[in-house]
Amino acid sequence: MLWSDAFQLALRAVTAQRLRSFLTLLGIAVGIAAVILLTSIGEGIHRFVLAEFSQFGTNVVGIHPGKTKTGGAPSGLPTSARPLSLDDAKALAGLPHVVSATPSIWGNAEVGANGRLRRTSVYGVGPQMLEVFKGKVRVGQFLPSDDADSARALVVLGPKLKEELYGPENALGTRLRIGPDQFRVIGVLEPKGQFLGIDLDDTAFIPAARALEIFNRDGLNEIDLATEEGISSKVVADAARERMISRHGHEDFTIVTQEEMLATLSNILNVLTMAVGALGGISLLVGGVGIVTIMTIAVSERTGEIGLLVALGAPRRTILLLFLGEAIALSAIGGLMGLLIGFGLAQLIHLLLPALPVHTPLTFVLLAEGLAIAIGLAAGVLPARRAARLDPVEALRAE
Repeated sequence: MLWSDAFQLALRAVTAQRLRSFLTLLGIAVGIAAVILLTSIGEGIHRFVLAEFSQFGTNVVGIHPGKTKTGGAPSGLPTSARPLSLDDAKALAGLPHVVSATPSIWGNAEVGANGRLRRTSVYGVGPQMLEVFKGKVRVGQFLPSDDADSARALVVLGPKLKEELYGPENALGTRLRIGPDQFRVIGVLEPKGQFLGIDLDDTAFIPAARALEIFNRDGLNEIDLATEEGISSKVVADAARERMISRHGHEDFTIVTQEEMLATLSNILNVLTMAVGALGGISLLVGGVGIVTIMTIAVSERTGEIGLLVALGAPRRTILLLFLGEAIALSAIGGLMGLLIGFGLAQLIHLLLPALPVHTPLTFVLLAEGLAIAIGLAAGVLPARRAARLDPVEALRAE
């Protein structure tokens, strides 16, 4: 049998029972659409979360006080861990392949200026903080390089905090109170947005030495290092570990690299995307059951046709491929319908909810369509084998 004849027979078989074929196509289409929609949302969230973390750079190494141990929890017992100091930050800044470093300490304080009061986050940082975390100054300048012992009372405001306290007025050069101390405003940062529920624009940045005094702390929350481009963060992390052990006498700190954190986070989000895709795949299995049903009915209804084809000399292999082709055609067409529906719904959700990230990965599109064809192939095997094994005499007698 020619391929053109086989195609015409398969097409005629599909169009002969339009409603039944449409319902079968719809079962596959719903499954594919569910896979596309769920994976689009999952992949969109994946990219959104990684972008949130990556906005601070991907070459950051963080040193935190205290040693984190597997399954460890604070025991309440006295510890010999030394707090991180400004001298530690200065020593780490001199490591090879470190382009910038900043100490960090944060807390919540009442900020007052221009006759207004606001309670917000206050960060004590170093002059290289913007270089480490990819920030920019909108107006004025950032904190200058003062010695820790003589750090001036200067403050840089986030754009939202500036707007809340000063409105459209110019804030540069004005006095601002943080806790009991007075600070002079020397700059306003560019908007950075929110990160994990924290409004980064509603913040004030002051020298780390001043923050230690205001919050009455004896140590930093962390020290962050930015490494050279092309240099593995592990190289800098190992050097930082050696430098800190030589200063503290033992490893009483924890080092976390941005590379490790992003890799772990990416793996978790990949599993999440695969999980939601698998949920959509359940609908594909339902569509596969529909193909088995329709092909089984088709074999019963076309017993005489099958007998005639065999009697005219059609090999049983041709009969098998003919029915398999019908099943694959149904699943492939249903898959294409599902892709259109899935893409359409994903774009509709993006238009209605712009804040919800939606991205359709090409890998999942190809995988979903291939899975639909595979399900059609698997679902059509038993009915096709049954058709190919029919005895021509009994088939013609049934007609």
